Amino acid sequence: MSTSDKPQKVSIGFHGGQILATRVKPEVLTALRGALGSSGFHELRAEEGIVVLDLQRVDYLLIDQDEHRVGF
Repeated sequence: MSTSDKPQKVSIGFHGGQILATRVKPEVLTALRGALGSSGFHELRAEEGIVVLDLQRVDYLLIDQDEHRVGF
């Protein structure tokens, strides 16, 4: 698996404060970003399974850059 195919960690924030954290492939993330701002439902294929999102309830999308960090 090349680094461009590596799933990315994303957190999806909803009205009311709920957060869904998952990992998705880059093409799935691109499709989700394109769907944001529209109405209706969007099918998200995550590593854990399929999630159907109500796009009108999504407040934000946090995309982890997955940079290597040194921690103590």
